[in-house]
Amino acid sequence: FQIKSQVSPSKAVFMGTKYKHHFEQNNVCLLYLRIFMCSEFIGEDGNEKFWQFVDTVKELTVYKHGESVRSYYNLIIKKAGQFLTDLQVNLLKFALALRSYSPAVHASQQIAKDEPPPEACPAFVSIHGQHSCSTKDIKKLLKAAAGRPKPYLYKNDHTYPGVNITDVPVVILYAEIGTKKFTSFHKALSEKAEKGTLTYVLRHFVANPKPQKMLLSGYGVELAIKSTEYKAVDDTEVKGQLTVINVEDDDNDEVQGFFFGTLKKSHPELQEHLVELRKHLLESTNDMAPLKVWEMQDLSFQAASRIMSAPKFDALKLLRDLSQNFPSKARSLTRVAVKQEMRKEIEENQKVRYHSVVAHLVQCIYTDTQMESKTNTSFCTFSILDILKSEAKVLEGLHNLGIKGEHQDKLLRLPVNAVDDSYALDIRHPAIMWINDIENDLMYRSWPTGVQELLRATFPGVIRQIRRNFFNLVLFLDPLQEESGELVKLAELFYKHKIPLRIGFVFVVNTKDEIDGFSDAGVGFYRLLNYIADEYDLPQALMSVVSLYSKVDVGETLSADTITAYLKRKFPKANSERILGVESEYDDKRKDGALFYKKSGLGALPLALFNGVPLSPDEMDPEELETVILQRIMDTTTAFQRAVFMGQLSEGSDVVDYLMEQANVVPRMNPLILSSDRKYLDLTATPVADDWEDTYMFSYVDTRDKTAVIAKRMKYFTNSGKKSLLFGLLSHPGVRVGVIDNPSEKPYDDNTVLYRAIWASLLTQKNKAAAEFVHKLLKEESSQLLQQGTKMKDLLMQGMDMDAFEKKFNTLEVDFIRTQQLFCQDVLKLNPGQRAVISNGRVSGLQLMHKFTVEDFHLLEKITLSGSAEKVKARVKQMGMKPKQYVCISFCVLHLSPRENEVFYDVVAIVDPLTREAQKISSLLTVLSQVVNVRLQVFMNCRAKLSEMPLKSFYRFVLEPDVIFLANDTVSPGPVARFMELPETPLLTLNMITPESWMVQAVRSPYDLDNIHLQEVLVVAAEFELEHLLLEGHCFDLSTGQPPRGLQFTLGMSRDPLMYDTIVMANLGYFQLKANPGAWILRLRKGRSEEIYQILTHDGTDSPADAGDVIVVLNSFHSKIIKVRVQKKADKLGEDLLSEASESKGIWESIASITGGGSKKDDGEKKKDDVLNIFSVASGHLYERFLRIMMLSVLRHTQTPVKFWFLKNYLSPSFKDTISHMAESYGFQYELVQYKWPRWLHQQTEKQRIIWGYKILFLDVLFPLAVDKIIFVDADQIVRADLKELRDLDLEGAPYGYTPFCDSRREMEGYRFWKTGYWASHLGHRKYHISALYVVDLKKFRKIAAGDRLRGQYQALSQDPNSLSNLDQDLPNNMIHQVAIKSLPQEWLWCETWCDDTSKTTAKTIDLCNNPMTKEPKLVAAARIVPEWVEYDREIKELLRRVQEQEDTTTQKQIPAASQHKKDNHRDEL
Repeated sequence: FQIKSQVSPSKAVFMGTKYKHHFEQNNVCLLYLRIFMCSEFIGEDGNEKFWQFVDTVKELTVYKHGESVRSYYNLIIKKAGQFLTDLQVNLLKFALALRSYSPAVHASQQIAKDEPPPEACPAFVSIHGQHSCSTKDIKKLLKAAAGRPKPYLYKNDHTYPGVNITDVPVVILYAEIGTKKFTSFHKALSEKAEKGTLTYVLRHFVANPKPQKMLLSGYGVELAIKSTEYKAVDDTEVKGQLTVINVEDDDNDEVQGFFFGTLKKSHPELQEHLVELRKHLLESTNDMAPLKVWEMQDLSFQAASRIMSAPKFDALKLLRDLSQNFPSKARSLTRVAVKQEMRKEIEENQKVRYHSVVAHLVQCIYTDTQMESKTNTSFCTFSILDILKSEAKVLEGLHNLGIKGEHQDKLLRLPVNAVDDSYALDIRHPAIMWINDIENDLMYRSWPTGVQELLRATFPGVIRQIRRNFFNLVLFLDPLQEESGELVKLAELFYKHKIPLRIGFVFVVNTKDEIDGFSDAGVGFYRLLNYIADEYDLPQALMSVVSLYSKVDVGETLSADTITAYLKRKFPKANSERILGVESEYDDKRKDGALFYKKSGLGALPLALFNGVPLSPDEMDPEELETVILQRIMDTTTAFQRAVFMGQLSEGSDVVDYLMEQANVVPRMNPLILSSDRKYLDLTATPVADDWEDTYMFSYVDTRDKTAVIAKRMKYFTNSGKKSLLFGLLSHPGVRVGVIDNPSEKPYDDNTVLYRAIWASLLTQKNKAAAEFVHKLLKEESSQLLQQGTKMKDLLMQGMDMDAFEKKFNTLEVDFIRTQQLFCQDVLKLNPGQRAVISNGRVSGLQLMHKFTVEDFHLLEKITLSGSAEKVKARVKQMGMKPKQYVCISFCVLHLSPRENEVFYDVVAIVDPLTREAQKISSLLTVLSQVVNVRLQVFMNCRAKLSEMPLKSFYRFVLEPDVIFLANDTVSPGPVARFMELPETPLLTLNMITPESWMVQAVRSPYDLDNIHLQEVLVVAAEFELEHLLLEGHCFDLSTGQPPRGLQFTLGMSRDPLMYDTIVMANLGYFQLKANPGAWILRLRKGRSEEIYQILTHDGTDSPADAGDVIVVLNSFHSKIIKVRVQKKADKLGEDLLSEASESKGIWESIASITGGGSKKDDGEKKKDDVLNIFSVASGHLYERFLRIMMLSVLRHTQTPVKFWFLKNYLSPSFKDTISHMAESYGFQYELVQYKWPRWLHQQTEKQRIIWGYKILFLDVLFPLAVDKIIFVDADQIVRADLKELRDLDLEGAPYGYTPFCDSRREMEGYRFWKTGYWASHLGHRKYHISALYVVDLKKFRKIAAGDRLRGQYQALSQDPNSLSNLDQDLPNNMIHQVAIKSLPQEWLWCETWCDDTSKTTAKTIDLCNNPMTKEPKLVAAARIVPEWVEYDREIKELLRRVQEQEDTTTQKQIPAASQHKKDNHRDEL
């Protein structure tokens, strides 16, 4: 990161973010890493390609010594290019520049470390827990492996594609691909895997990684302009300079139309004059004088106008320049005229077009960025890379098929996504016996009938009673099953309580023609039901059935005797023979239910359909079903409301017809066909050779080429009217059927007669003749005749070309059948004899051993056609038509055309050029256009009538399209953010804007990054480090559905189970844990959490949902979010996590990363009550200086041991480096706590407001449960009393205590905002409190969920930018009625601004408040108001001077490289 000031080109600021991991940053090691990354990239395209690449580079490292780094890199790319297309190679280079696969490689390294690796082993195998460095030991270890448990394999493990056998030993090789050691292991293991004697898994491993770090990209850096109303800059002189990276004048940048790089080359004699001219132009451009309000109004339109008037290929660069350097460009924009046509077009777009444009974004890139903009974070570059990779397959597939340009665009816009898992059956079937009808039954006549009633507001949880059949329940029951009685009773309960639910039954009973109801209870039940319905009505029949089932004892089933007895007792005059006998008059439609059930393909009885969607077996528990149905009604209501609102469902609509015409309704259920987990063949390749008679050659081509050969040589039957399974099952005239042979044994001439005959007919006969002949061949009698010795020619039929058939049949070898069998084995992964169905490339039912019926084929046809085929076919038909030509001139859309005859991405962006989002998207689009071929449209979406500056910051997005090499062919140190030509006058503060999952800290910079003033410094340089990746989650109690507040999780590894831990908050059950790439085990923390709760299920993890150990693998820069469901143990149902004293000790590593202090607990454990816990936050060197003085003042006035808790997020490197020395010198303890602002909580953009948020919003999760009370003390306070007094103060039941603002200084009355307006009415008789000092009873705070209430109120209020102007103060005061505040005695906080001089003598703390009247600088005020402050300051400075001298002496004595290596090794331990 570099900043250059406008006046002196030698002034600059640099910043880079390094990835904290063990791979050396010298050129050789980076190239090793790039081989690993290449393999991971290729592996995502298929396991087969991964292993082919590994084979190709297995000894590549032998070349590295004689080659330059650039040529070696090019060699790796060339090797990878054998398995990738040109587009994929560009994406690979982009991925390498992003280092997006570093976490995956490092995860393997960490997993290896957890084994752990044997000593001095460059590569080793792990066989069921036992290790060896030699190939010779493999055989011995395999023999005993069966007696040991198999290792856990992760989803992204690379398994060698050998014979698929599950009951063989698993061998994991940890090695560095491309080395000789790897090659010897790989050869031995791959041979055994191919024979099926073991499963071979490869994980990346480097034996001796060096600890240097590498520079990252994919993040943003902001320099925000700070208010200088109050001077808050430290006057301490900064000593020492950082090494500056990539210092160079950016002469290639254009300044007001002049390209100074070009001019200096053309006119070297004018060098000095050109420098002066450039300086003058920059000074005139970067005018920072404030604008008048009327000058701001049109800035957004003026920026758009400037961009649209620039040459096309400079427009993106200009968008980036204007948005990222806006504060210095603003005045020049005020002179730009805006065309009326552009203004009108933008306004028209905003009214009618943008909602539809967003709906058709082909690559969804803007959709992602739009999502990110809501949370004010950086674009997730890694997600965009994933989108580019996934879209590449589709785009190249279409391009290879000859579909290009506009045709490609139209095909991509087709809605061909598969329907989700909730498929439904059509419930308009005559076999369903409906008990009621909401729309027609008299009992519902008082209900309103209009569908608009759905939109009427009701209380949450209320089920609307509307006279429409919105909700339909169909129960499939076997009357003889025990559960049927309970389900019938539940149905009657719904009916009696007038739940708006139409209830239907399908009774599945015996379907024999002649059957006696006296002997078959199911048939008897059905006939009795029909009799009662006929004599009375169906509701009466339902009541009777309930009564009948009540006669059946628990554990028994319905018997024929019970039915007969019930009939005689309830209907004594009825003729039981006429009702139940063989010749029953009440047997109508008895078979229909069983036939409907069989045809539907539904699972085991009993089962239910809600609006046609089957309920799962778990939901069919009668005790759960009532809740399930009511919840389904509530959930479905939302979908109906949307349909009514969008006009899809009107007053004249039949609701059931509307439901049954949805895309998810199918004629039959078959999970093999309807599963959302689908595998497709890649049919886009062109075969190099299509000779499938040469099985040997066929075996050597890859999967895509094998598929291409089969696809090209395949012959199909088309619809011929025959009604056999082969020909008649497909009703659609556009369907054709082909057959691939997968014999259960090796093909020979004798056992392939039938199949060769089929192929001979396909190759020589017309479709109708071939179909009739095959139809005859497939009959049983034909098979018998052939077995008896009949010749094939004797089975030929009239109309066939017999000579052609015989010639082909007699010359047809079996090699093509062997090729087909090989295709089934290698591509479809079938065992010999196994069956599968391939429809339009989709492979269904790989384990298809059961019967696949005609109905299943109809279902497959429907799903295939409705999902995509018909839409694609219709679009392809239009391709021959000449498109209409439109001439469209746009004044507000920037168009960039793609290179012709190449695959291109269609990218649409809608952006206001003067927004934080524009700052990011401009860089992203620039790099994107360098990485891939794009057709880009940027719609200007300007805001009118601005009343304030739209941007108050300079910004850079760190991103490179490829790995950068220096002139000497070595790799550049990496990407950095550079800010050039900044104005000197403003005071700047630095903000890092990183992906959500990154936890980044400043690690090197002697400068005050919170107060950068370029008039006072030559070069500002800073280094940040990615310390951790964040693991986030949501946790709920399965019994209550509520988050278990106070539950603690731990994260660790098998050899170190407690490395980090955290607390679950009530808001969304959210929790977060710091981690690093690797495989982690999540557990409940030992103590009350583990005693009371147990983990039941989990989603988003890397272990099965019901596994005891929750394994989470972090192997990418993407966010990882998991869901955990817990439940109280049976004997702990009445216990509350927060009711008793929690654990008094334990590692609190989730938030504390460094613990220090001189006061050790060697002389026995001190009680926790004897420790004063002080919390404070600071940012910038001045406030850190104040913070040290505050700490010293606390320590001077207490005899109680003190532990300071500091928010680590914003501390400077110099403070973190020196705090341990201070702790040792003064004998206190400290912890640096860290918490990432949750993504779901409204983000603040100003650093000061973020820090205010941290003061109040996360008190319940920042500290361990062992801390009962915490005292917050502002950094700029001086303490004059023992804070133990404050800690022990009775808060009278309130969770926290604050000091009210003073009223005694009368001249400030006009500034007391809380005495008028909103605050006066809201507070009533209560006082407005200051947030500079407060004490929190954390036990009470957590018990009443104060933190969750504060976050909820913050979320509601913070959406308004004018609300919570003093966030940390306004929020608790606003919540005073919900979360009580104990008003502390006034002497606990004295502030000169608000308190008179007489009260100063009794003050226990003095706060250096800003004075809105005098605006006195803090440092001046501190020395004037607090006499002891100067002495404290001198003492601290002396301590820091001694520390610096000590460090300088140590550095001179030690060998720098060795000491740094040791230090980094220590810090990098996971």
